[in-house]
Amino acid sequence: MKTIIAFALLACTLLISVSCGTTNKIEALKPAPSNNAAVVYKMISKKILLLLLFVGLQLTAQNKKWTLEECVDYAIKNNISIKQSELDIKTSSVEKMEAVGGFLPTLSANANYSINTGASINPVTNQFQNETFKSFSAGASSNVTLFNGLANWKTLQRAKLNKIANAYRLDKMKDDIALSVANSYLQILFNKEQLKVQKNQNVITKENLKRTQDLIEAGAVPAGDIYELQATDATQQQQIIGTENALLISKIALCQTLLIESYDTFDISDETIDLPLSNVSNETQEAILAKAKESVKDVKIALSNVDVAKKDVAISRSSYLPTLTGFVGYNTRWSESTPFNFADQLSLFDGTAIGLQLNVPILNGFATRGRVQRAKINQERAEIQLKQAELDLERNVYQAYNDVKNAVKSYEAAQKSLEARRQAFNFSKERYEVGLLNAFDFSQATLALENAQSEVLRTKYDYIFRTKILEFYFGIPLLKKQ
Repeated sequence: MKTIIAFALLACTLLISVSCGTTNKIEALKPAPSNNAAVVYKMISKKILLLLLFVGLQLTAQNKKWTLEECVDYAIKNNISIKQSELDIKTSSVEKMEAVGGFLPTLSANANYSINTGASINPVTNQFQNETFKSFSAGASSNVTLFNGLANWKTLQRAKLNKIANAYRLDKMKDDIALSVANSYLQILFNKEQLKVQKNQNVITKENLKRTQDLIEAGAVPAGDIYELQATDATQQQQIIGTENALLISKIALCQTLLIESYDTFDISDETIDLPLSNVSNETQEAILAKAKESVKDVKIALSNVDVAKKDVAISRSSYLPTLTGFVGYNTRWSESTPFNFADQLSLFDGTAIGLQLNVPILNGFATRGRVQRAKINQERAEIQLKQAELDLERNVYQAYNDVKNAVKSYEAAQKSLEARRQAFNFSKERYEVGLLNAFDFSQATLALENAQSEVLRTKYDYIFRTKILEFYFGIPLLKKQ
């Protein structure tokens, strides 16, 4: 693949150099071609250049291998749920803008022009006239809320708290997506290593098959010894097919998380993860829990919801208090039936109104009381959810801590088992090659080694993922910035 890309790029470079310089020198030594031939030559050269560039780019895209950081970044930028949460942030900003607008006065203007017939009221004289005349009126008014039980101030505070809560929800969703991508990514790495081990083991089995066939032809071992090895080879082939299918399914799962449709060409880089990952497991459970309360967003979201619910109670209680509003208005008018010109009438017949309006709630069918009680119920629900979030976080931290401890022990035990199985396999192989062990017992030793290798891989990646979760609770980011 790399050779093809290099060849395409080299061809592009040569074509460009020929088009830019070499062709001119060659053409200088030849008779001048016709204009049509020169145009055709340039068009063909451009098409070939574009074709080679396109092929090179396509091959490069197909050869791309995604790193974990690229997968996480791509998922965060393209995930639908994250985009919806980002829209919630924008909605919170709009709510905050509306709350700020509640402190500002309102201003409106109006104008009216009419042709009146029959018995109509003259807007200038305010008398009935039974004739046809034209009239015009205009006005402007402004209102400002002076006091409404501090509802506008509380609404602004609620909008700020709600924006903070939505920001926490967005961060939590990004963390969840990152952990989901990491889990899928590690699953692909596990399947790749598992497939590599199975193929290597099958190569050894095929070599033993050939060696056994040679021994049978030489009369050193009975012909029946090859049947067990053939069965082992078939079993290994079946396992390879199953692992290849599992690898494809794990790639499809990650592609679906990333919203990528090209399953066939998708692949990840073959990263090597060194163990141990960190010393977070050396921390106490209490220290990790304290860090988790500062970094994990679940409790912060629940706490923000409680604050928002308290503001809702305060806002609903504001309806018990009177409302004081200030207003100012200006109006003027003109009538065709009045013996003054348009400008004079607008000046003579204008008016201004300035005043205060006080509204005192007395009885509204328990509507305010119902809103207050409903807000209190929502506050109690939010407080219960906060308590539940704290309990869930404590349980998850303790479980993650114990999972890491158990994963370490399982991985260490699997490594010891693999070393013992490898020595047993080598001993069985030596005995089998000299005819002191039959094919069945040798196949059992091979199977035991395969299982030990698979168990090491399984416990290794389980340990990696469990450690990543514990690091997340301790406030260590999944991807460390360079």
